[in-house]
Amino acid sequence: MRFLLVFLVAISTLSCATVKVDYDYDSAANFNNYKTYNYYADMKTGFSELDTNRLLNAIDSTMTTKGFYLADSPDFFIDIKSEAFQAAPRQTVGLGVGGSGGHVGGGISIGIPVGDSSFNRIITIDFVDENKKQLFWQAVAETSLKLNSTPEQREAKMQAIAKKILAAYPPEL
Repeated sequence: MRFLLVFLVAISTLSCATVKVDYDYDSAANFNNYKTYNYYADMKTGFSELDTNRLLNAIDSTMTTKGFYLADSPDFFIDIKSEAFQAAPRQTVGLGVGGSGGHVGGGISIGIPVGDSSFNRIITIDFVDENKKQLFWQAVAETSLKLNSTPEQREAKMQAIAKKILAAYPPEL
């Protein structure tokens, strides 16, 4: 039983570990004024409709857990954009040959890519105070996505992305 628990924690950690996030915010913003939110109607998320719905549901779930609520007349709006790119393989095998004799030395090293290139996505989430027409918080995340994932895997990935992105909201000032 203990092994299973450790295994599940390890899997959970791995799913979040593949999301790298950078944050920025307006240090003059009063985050206590922002309790309700909604989404811009014309978002260009870059995801399929199904994945967009998965991400929005994951964000809603995470925001509710943090005490924020979806509203028709919100304190702020959320905008989501993303851009896909294919990353080069990160793992390589190095082959080297070298020799020396006297004062003469030489060597050669070749990096051979191992494995497939990964399909990555940069996701930008903006929190905008529409009354002030001002961005007050932003997260930019990079994550890898597998094109052949099952719906359940996609759901889990979107949950991991939302939790990781919203981990630093609101910022501790």
